[in-house]
Amino acid sequence: MLVAWAIGAGKPTKVGERGTYGAWQIQKDARARCGDTEVPPTERRTVQFRHILRVREFRWLWLADMQSLVGDQLARVALSVLVFTQTGSGLLTAGVYALTYLPALLGSILLGSLADRMPRRALLVTGDLVRAVLLAVMALPGVPLGVMAGLLIVAVVVGTPWKAAESALVADILDGEGYALGAGLRVATTQGAQLLGFAVGGAVVAFIGSRSTLGFDAATFAVSAVLIRLGLRHRPAVGHPVSSPNGGRRWIDGVAAVFRDRQLRSLLGLAWLAGLFVVPEGLAAPYAATLGGGAATVGLLLAAGPAGVLLGSVLFVRLLPVKARTALVGPLAVAAGVPLLFCALQPNLAVTMLLWAVSGLCSAYQVQIIVEYVTAVPNPQRGQAISVASAGLLAAQGVGLLAGGFLAQAWTVTAAVAAAGAAGIVLAALLATGRAHNIRHAQTRSQHRHRRDGPAW
Repeated sequence: MLVAWAIGAGKPTKVGERGTYGAWQIQKDARARCGDTEVPPTERRTVQFRHILRVREFRWLWLADMQSLVGDQLARVALSVLVFTQTGSGLLTAGVYALTYLPALLGSILLGSLADRMPRRALLVTGDLVRAVLLAVMALPGVPLGVMAGLLIVAVVVGTPWKAAESALVADILDGEGYALGAGLRVATTQGAQLLGFAVGGAVVAFIGSRSTLGFDAATFAVSAVLIRLGLRHRPAVGHPVSSPNGGRRWIDGVAAVFRDRQLRSLLGLAWLAGLFVVPEGLAAPYAATLGGGAATVGLLLAAGPAGVLLGSVLFVRLLPVKARTALVGPLAVAAGVPLLFCALQPNLAVTMLLWAVSGLCSAYQVQIIVEYVTAVPNPQRGQAISVASAGLLAAQGVGLLAGGFLAQAWTVTAAVAAAGAAGIVLAALLATGRAHNIRHAQTRSQHRHRRDGPAW
């Protein structure tokens, strides 16, 4: 799970300024209606999802992404059904499904810097239109599977800078507590789209057909392009333009900026733990077989984790203040692996679903990781930094799924899931310890600087 990523990025915004709308402005607007101009600290937890959804640009961007996510999830189901129907090969079916993720590694390296070197709205609109055309061609009757696979690779590569630009643009539109809520809402939306896809994907494909479902996904990209073009204002590129002589090397600067920074390295490590916590999802089918279940059991198991993440993300940003969210990152990262340990006891379906849902709920710490990561990176390199995080997440998930498959083959499926949980606990504890050290070090430096410079009157 990659959600978008230290609170309070950018400069404070003035009331009425276009483009950025943080918690400070939301609260001041509310106070102004009561005749007050200051926001007391005791009222800083009044920001709610409905407040950020009143921000026109965020609302249009969120709507565009939400309907497109649903289309993508349905398209994954359609591709799996189409390939298996035509070939009868489970290996080829899994391979095509993997193509909906893995080419993003290549896209992150080659095209990730476009999120900083092009105007972000223009990049989003162009990327949506290109993918709409590609999916429309894939939906045509008679297109060979080999051609479809090639078009799918291109679509996923094009989508990589799109996602980086979109995540960076959210940080341009929202800041402070508003951005934290926006990140939490986006995570919840992603998980909700997955749940909807698991719930109705098969029925939709059975009703309208695989190729018609791909056509529906193409339409969602076209709708997204229109919503973004009409709902978002133009912003110039924040980095070197594409035509810059050194533009082709900007991705190197982004990668170097991330891995030179101790804080960013720690945040990436905690984010990439998702590569271990995704193992149960990859083993859902054989796990269901050990329970004596079929396709319905697989669907229930697949839905358990996203349901926990959805609930946890909403509760995490709605109920906890910033200080508590920051302090709970380490403990929640460790706790996410604990429920998976109990899978070694081979519990029944209901208990297994509960365990996987609790693991997903604890994974809500990823929202705070996203907030801290995105806002810690300078805006001219933010898109590329997000692209680096996405590429690493995909690699971690791929390695985790492969390792889980090998362990399931060598041992048992339940033992493989438990082993993933144990590895997650150990790595999370090490990373959380390093994070705590970094926070203490930053606080000490801040105190020393304050004593040296004195109070700023």
